[in-house]
Amino acid sequence: MNRSLDEIISFNLKQEIERCGKSKTEIARAIGVSNPTISQYLSGRIQPTLATFSKLCNFLNCSADDILNIKK
Repeated sequence: MNRSLDEIISFNLKQEIERCGKSKTEIARAIGVSNPTISQYLSGRIQPTLATFSKLCNFLNCSADDILNIKK
């Protein structure tokens, strides 16, 4: 079964957040969004703006390619 891009992004974000060991609250505070917004990203209900996505990648120390599942 093929997963949608929203599902892929939320799954990969969850993986990166678990890997970094930071709480959703810490991440939300660091990138300037609310804790419920982080939860919505992780559930796939909404996607971050490009600016927020960039902040997330920087904070999590991962590449956008990792989150977007882009293979080179």
